[in-house]
Amino acid sequence: MGFAPQIAPSEIGLHLPEVKSASILPNRGQCVSGSEDDLSRRRFQKGRLFSRKGKRRKVWVGRWYEDVLEDGRLRRIRRSEVLGEVAKLTKRKAQRVLEERLDLINAPNYRALSSSTFARFVVRWQTDVMAQHKPSTQATIRGHVKNFLLPYFGSREVREIRPDQVQHFLAGVKASPKTVRNIIATFRMIWKCARAWGYASHDALEGIVLPKRQKASRFFFSVEEVQRILRAAEEPYGTFYWLAAETGMRAGELCGLRVSDVDLDRNLISVQQSVWHGGIQSPKTENAVRAFALSSRLAMHIRSFLLNWRPNGRGLLFATRKETPWDANLIVKRKLHPVLEKLGIRRAGLHAFRHANATVMDRLGVPLKVRQVRLGHSDPKLTLGVYTHVASEDDSQIATQLGDLFGGILDPNGPKSEKKGPAVVRQALVN
Repeated sequence: MGFAPQIAPSEIGLHLPEVKSASILPNRGQCVSGSEDDLSRRRFQKGRLFSRKGKRRKVWVGRWYEDVLEDGRLRRIRRSEVLGEVAKLTKRKAQRVLEERLDLINAPNYRALSSSTFARFVVRWQTDVMAQHKPSTQATIRGHVKNFLLPYFGSREVREIRPDQVQHFLAGVKASPKTVRNIIATFRMIWKCARAWGYASHDALEGIVLPKRQKASRFFFSVEEVQRILRAAEEPYGTFYWLAAETGMRAGELCGLRVSDVDLDRNLISVQQSVWHGGIQSPKTENAVRAFALSSRLAMHIRSFLLNWRPNGRGLLFATRKETPWDANLIVKRKLHPVLEKLGIRRAGLHAFRHANATVMDRLGVPLKVRQVRLGHSDPKLTLGVYTHVASEDDSQIATQLGDLFGGILDPNGPKSEKKGPAVVRQALVN
């Protein structure tokens, strides 16, 4: 992470306004406090526009009075802001810029804004808003705030943060385009509350340009690699990997899977919860709460698996001896990586099974809606609905095909597909 150096006042079009005097009312010079209604009933302002010599070039400066809230007290202060360079901006255009600044202040519904810094506001926001998110989301937001947003915006007053400053911030972030977009998503959540709570009245993100998305090359296991992994894996990890490959479920969803979430009578699986750092939480998004078909091969294998299953208090399909959920990171580190190293397969995590699943469905020409439902990426209205719903014909068919591809290793005597056997499916992948 890194940021470009702070720019000098004359090098940008908008600047942090300077406080020229404290609590100045129209009768000049007396510092007073009063009610917000008293201070808001002021006369229409036209402001003052003048030019002055800056450090490097001559600039236009706008000046006006503004009400601020500071520690619960209202004050009227004089603001001064550089509007642009004389060489690049005519006086008429500079006057228009100043009028835009004054539009908010002269509006009938104008109310004083808090003078709180971004750092102080974020403390309140984290307590009142961030705490409502899932623990995994909180961890991501906390990282964005601590490592990126606070170092740059922390000392600035919220009401003074402008789009050009946000754009300058983005230019200095040393991270991938995806990370930059995620940071801005966090900033957007914070700013939405800042406006709603009266800390700002403008959109600090208006007109900003985000880095273009880069299509990342995702590694995924091939069908043959999945088969080799299943053949080499010991139980119960073989069953865990088979579920990952056939269903495409996320690691946390697999670790949070309960026996009651698997309907072996109708070959359905339901995703209702997830695990993050040992704690049970809701799935990643509303779309991730879903139900879809299992292959008859996998359903039959799970029946056999449950014969030796050790009950636990939470009814988890996979649990430790202490009856806690499996930790996906430990499974990868202690179980999956040694198997991959033994087989000479590139080291990867459980997400490689999910990408393998998505890739196979794409190559098989599975309808997009079916893929979205199974992976949990679709609109909730497109999912199969609640746990008791019946899987669609397309969903059942792809489950059978996936079971033929991945399940024959652990269940060689299981039923064959009536429509497409393993050889036919492999041929489809080659084509």
